[in-house]
Amino acid sequence: AEGHEVPDVARKRLDVIAKDTIMLGAAAVGLRRYAAQRAPMGARSLATGTPPLPGNPNFGSGPCSKHPGFVLSELSGAALGRSHRSKLGKGKLKECIDRTRATLEIPDSHLVGIVPASDTGAVEMAMWSMLGERPVDCFYWESFGKGWAGDLKDQLKIKELHVHSADYGALPDLSAADPKHDAVFTANGTTSGVRVPEDGWDFIKPDREGVTICDATSAVYAQRMPWELLDVTTFSWQKVLGGEGAHGVIVLSPKAVERLETYEPDRAMPKIFRMASKGKLDAGIFEGSTINTPSMLAVEDAIAALKWVDAIGGLDATVARSNANLAVLTDFVNSRDWIHFLAREERERSNTSICLTLDLSAAQVKKVTSLLEAHEAAYDIGAYRDAPDGLRIWGGATVETADMERLMPWLDWAVAEARRG
Repeated sequence: AEGHEVPDVARKRLDVIAKDTIMLGAAAVGLRRYAAQRAPMGARSLATGTPPLPGNPNFGSGPCSKHPGFVLSELSGAALGRSHRSKLGKGKLKECIDRTRATLEIPDSHLVGIVPASDTGAVEMAMWSMLGERPVDCFYWESFGKGWAGDLKDQLKIKELHVHSADYGALPDLSAADPKHDAVFTANGTTSGVRVPEDGWDFIKPDREGVTICDATSAVYAQRMPWELLDVTTFSWQKVLGGEGAHGVIVLSPKAVERLETYEPDRAMPKIFRMASKGKLDAGIFEGSTINTPSMLAVEDAIAALKWVDAIGGLDATVARSNANLAVLTDFVNSRDWIHFLAREERERSNTSICLTLDLSAAQVKKVTSLLEAHEAAYDIGAYRDAPDGLRIWGGATVETADMERLMPWLDWAVAEARRG
C-alpha cells in the first residue's frame, strides 16, 4: 500500500509471480503467432512447384497433436504450487475424472481413476493386481501387446498362459478366448494399425467368468468402447486427446472391483500398483486421491482437451473426425499402386495409428520421412521401430481433416523425390 514499505520476502514473491506471468503470456502469444503464421502456409506453396503445406504438421502417434486452437493460456487456471491433496487440487482431479466419464459415456457402474506411468502403468497395475487366480489368454498383434505377453510370462510367471498372436497386419484368432480365463489384449494396435473391428467384440462373452483387461490407449475417443464387455480399460491422455504424458487412466467394472477385493496375488506389489488393501478397494483413487503426486499442469491440460471434446459435440464428433481422416488416406491409397495399408482387412484398419507400406527400399522410406520433416509437411510419421518399414500417420480427432488432405500431395512429391535418389 502507498506509504508502506513492502517486506523483502513479499517483494521477491511478487517478482517471481510477475516473471511467471510474463513468461506464460509470452509463450501463449508465441503459440498464437505460430498458428497465425502456419495458417497462411496452408494456402500457399513453400517453394515453386511444391503443394500447399498442412496448417499443422504434427502427425506423430504419441505424444499427438494438441487440439485445434490450443494456446498455453488455457492452462492459466492450473493448481500450480498447490498440493494435489488440497481442496483445489482434488477438485481439479475430480473434474478431470468426471469429464472423462461424461465424454466417453462410461456407465455409472464403472469407476474411473488417474494413475501413474501413462497407459503402461495402468496396464501393469491391473495385471499385477488381478492376474494369477485363473488361466490367462493373451492376444497380441503388434509390439505393445507382445510386451504384455512377455511380462505375463517372465515377470508375473502366470502358470497357465495361452498366447495367441498374429504378424503385423492381421488379428489373431480372437474366438480362442475362453470365458473361464482372464484375457489381456489391445483394442487398437498402435504400431500395426490393426484394430478390433466394430462388429468383432463377440469374442468376449457377457456371462464370462474371467476378467478382461483392454489396453485402449490409441482407441478411446476414436472408437466406441463396449463398456459392458470390458472389466479393465486403460489409456493415456497423450493419444486422441493430444494431452501430455506420464499419467494413465484406468476404468474398472464391478467385476474388476470384485477381483481386487477377493483375490490377493502371492507376489510383491509395488506401491504405485496397489489399488486395494486387506480386501478393500482404495476408493479414493477414483475420487481424485491419486496414489502418488500428479502433475497439476498435465491435469489442467487434460481438462482443456476434455472441454474441447465437449465443445465440438462429444464422442460422436471425435469418432467422426477420426473416421474422416482415415477416409482421406483410404481414397489416396486406393488411387495409387505404390502405397498400401499394413492392415490386410478393411474392417480392421485403425482410424488413429494408420500404418502404411511403400514400394520403396528402407533407405528410400527414410528419405521420404526426412524430406517431409525438412519441408515442415509432416513430423514423426516413420513406422515404429519394431514394425515393417513404412509410414505411421496419426488420424486421431485432434488432426484436422483439411491438414490430412494437404499432406497427400506431399506424399506424392516426397516419394517421387526419393525414387529420383
